[in-house]
This record gives sequence, C-alpha cells and structure tokens, in this order.
Amino acid sequence: MANQTNEQTIRCFSSAPFACSYLPQHEARNLIIDPAIPLTSSLLGTLLNTGFRRSGQHLYRPDCQQCQSCIPVRLESRRFKPSRSQRRNWRQNSELIHQTTVGFSDEQFELYKKYLDARHSDSNMANPSVKEYIGFLTASGVDTRFHEFRLKGQLIAVAVTDHTPLGLSAVYTFYHPDFQQRALGIYAILWQIHHAQQLELPWVYLGYWIKECDKMSYKNSFQPSQGYYGKRWQRLAG
Repeated sequence: MANQTNEQTIRCFSSAPFACSYLPQHEARNLIIDPAIPLTSSLLGTLLNTGFRRSGQHLYRPDCQQCQSCIPVRLESRRFKPSRSQRRNWRQNSELIHQTTVGFSDEQFELYKKYLDARHSDSNMANPSVKEYIGFLTASGVDTRFHEFRLKGQLIAVAVTDHTPLGLSAVYTFYHPDFQQRALGIYAILWQIHHAQQLELPWVYLGYWIKECDKMSYKNSFQPSQGYYGKRWQRLAG
C-alpha cells in the first residue's frame, strides 16, 4: 500500500486494486485513512464532508485510476422536498414506533441475519458472526445509533446512523423481508432526514451513488442533493 496525504494533511494509504463490487469488469481502489489515527465523531464529520465513508473502524474514499463513477452524495436537510411517492411512503409507515438503542442487540442481530439471507445470501456478507456484525456497523469513538422501527411491537427495520456535528450519515439499513411492500429502506432515509431537521443538523450523507448501477438509483430520488466530485460539492440533478 502506498502512503499518501489528502487535502487536509491526514495520512492516508492507497489500497491494492480489487474487483469492483458494482460495475462488472471494472477495477477499483480505495484511499484509506490511516487506521492508527483515533477516530472521533468530529473527525468523521470532517471527512464525510470531503467524500469519505465509514465501514467499521475504517474510513475510505474511492480512488480508482480509470473510473470516477462513485460519487459521494449528501442532502441538505432543510431544503429537502419529498416527492409524491415519498410523501405516500411516509404516510404508509406513520404507524411505526421508533426507539433508539446503542450497542449490540440479539433481536437486531437476528433481523440482520434474516435480511442478509433474503437479500445477500450469495455474497461475502452471508452468515455473519456477531463479531463481523459489530465490526461492520460500529466503530470506537463514533456516536453510532441503531434506530429501531416497530409495527405492533415487532421489530421490522433498523437504520444504523452515525451522528456527527455536521450531520447524520446513513451507515446501513436492514429490515424484515416480509415487509418489502412498505419500502422500508426509503422510509429509513426519510426518517433520517426528518431527524436531522429536528436536531438542526444541515446534512444527511447517503454514501456513494453510481449512475450506471440500478440498485443505487433510489439515492438520486432525494432532492435537492449534492455530489462530491472535482474536489467540491456540486448539485446533482434529479
């Protein structure tokens, strides 16, 4: 791995090339923040603002040589305008009860396994251990909260969210496969936007968007949104 320094003089490493998970026959590479640097919610917020993303204890940003398709996306919570289908989704799920937890929960872990079995049974995420689950979703020094959504007492969705001084970062959402008609992934984002508004936080970070990847098209339906490319945030058209 090669040593580099990013625009904020934080020590980084460049990963070895690997097969892209989203675009067939593409080769990917990441810029990774030095894992020896103590991670805090404040540092995470700063790095989210320059296009980085958290996975477990690691912060990374795509750094591919031949492709710039992965675009970090954020939404300005105060200016968000829900579409007609998003308003309908919000109403449909208005009966869900929310509560927040921090740390490991057996009930959440069982839902996570059920979700992966239904959605990603053929991926390297399948059959996770508790250690893998915790290592993927949490990080020491970061304010990560597990936002639960229940229907008549049953846990049907969890939105894992990093809270930073600059905004909320949608880490991962998983839900019960029997409730797909509720579009709970969309609802989780709508709820996080609403929560950011309540907390008077300016941004909701949605991770990476790839125009050519159909599975990511939903991210561009949240408007007005911005993408980080050319080393600055720019408006993304809906």
